[in-house]
Amino acid sequence: MKQKIKRLSAFQIADITLVTILSVLILAPVLNIFSSSFASTRALAEGNFIFFPKEVTLDNYSAVFHDSTIWHAYFISVSKTILGVITHVFFCSMVAFGLSKRDLQFRNVYTVMGVITLFFSGGMIPTYLLMKKLGLLNNFLVYILPQLFSYYDVVILMNFFRQIPGSLEESASIDGAGVWRVFLQIAMPLSKPALATIALFNGVYQWNDFMTAKLYMTDTTLYPVQMKLYEIIVQQQAASMNTIGNVALQTTSKGIQLATIVVTTVPILIIYPLLQKHFVSGMMLGAVKE
Repeated sequence: MKQKIKRLSAFQIADITLVTILSVLILAPVLNIFSSSFASTRALAEGNFIFFPKEVTLDNYSAVFHDSTIWHAYFISVSKTILGVITHVFFCSMVAFGLSKRDLQFRNVYTVMGVITLFFSGGMIPTYLLMKKLGLLNNFLVYILPQLFSYYDVVILMNFFRQIPGSLEESASIDGAGVWRVFLQIAMPLSKPALATIALFNGVYQWNDFMTAKLYMTDTTLYPVQMKLYEIIVQQQAASMNTIGNVALQTTSKGIQLATIVVTTVPILIIYPLLQKHFVSGMMLGAVKE
């Protein structure tokens, strides 16, 4: 018995050590970026620090926050993330609620169509031509409409809706509730963990997405902050190629780039822990199938 206890303790120590090493490996680059964003031009030019720069300054953040285009791009990112999450969750919930009913006509056909979308897509050029035909180029709705549907999210919600007791819907129907009332007042409130999971998935995607703007936007007033960050990175690379030896210019651009990365990452770091408990329970409940 004592040998088993000692062996278990050894395993626990090994697990703690492994988790600690992995945490350090993950957090070290994040802390380096965060600390470097506060470094002065001279400290970035020397580059002889990891976490604690010799000279600390707020000039990088001052340059970011005094740029009006950054604030406008931030507004675009927040708007498309909020609207995208709300519309995506509501649309996927409607589809999942319908597919969760085994008596739905052509249910198998809809299921096969949804599964196909998990493995195949139209491709970049056909999708671009479709967006152009729909008039979504340089249109804010290009951030919303193409992201309305995800069959992966529908599967999670569909399995969750199946676990809601049928007696609830029957009693509501007896009281005169229609399909929409059952969906909005019974199914949706009982599905908060699954809805929070889908909202987290789509919210992170919407916030980090810059390819949509890169492919379908030429109007800079509709650029999200991620596209603005992409422009800063490209400008820094161009400056480093065209101004070889101009260390001050390169390091200043790098400092602004690091500060922009921190500014764009903070909202996700704040929201993710708040939804973490719903994320875990939603994934577990949506994954169980009777």
